[in-house]
Amino acid sequence: MKLKVLKRELLKKSESKKIRREGNIPAVIYSEGKESQSIIVDGSEFSSLLRSVVPGRLSTTILTLTDEHGKERRAIVKDIQYHVTSYDVIHLDFEALSDKIPVSLNIPVECSGVVDCAGIKLGGVLRQVIRSLRVRCLPKDIPVSFVLDVRSMVLYDVKRLAALEIPKTVRPMANMNEVAIIIAKR
Repeated sequence: MKLKVLKRELLKKSESKKIRREGNIPAVIYSEGKESQSIIVDGSEFSSLLRSVVPGRLSTTILTLTDEHGKERRAIVKDIQYHVTSYDVIHLDFEALSDKIPVSLNIPVECSGVVDCAGIKLGGVLRQVIRSLRVRCLPKDIPVSFVLDVRSMVLYDVKRLAALEIPKTVRPMANMNEVAIIIAKR
């Protein structure tokens, strides 16, 4: 997915407010071993990007940021700041990606087979304790999500993070014995 960005010179609060009034978003790109760069992201373009991304998967979406000179760089969204009452995006943090430097990010944990789950059919409720798993990997190895199959689970059954199929190139940063999903009684 592509985003057009402009370089931002002034770093004053009044300049950031002016950018927001124009419908754009002030942002920062962080790179390993380099100084951070302040930029401006087109607000309507970012809103349309948000609508096209599956909910919960923005942190795993690799974006191509193109500046006014046509220079492209790949990045991921590290942080979004929202306005308290209007919930408008007021600031973005990007992390520039390099093919040789690993990144840490949260990968969503999803459940499959919920409709066929025996425990739910017997009156239980699926309780997802962990919704994302922090991992460290190279940008080329970033998984979209991790899936846990819950079809065979019965009442009071649990699945731990160890049940996830994690590729060898991805290193989990959490205790794999933690409970991820439980089928509880209502």
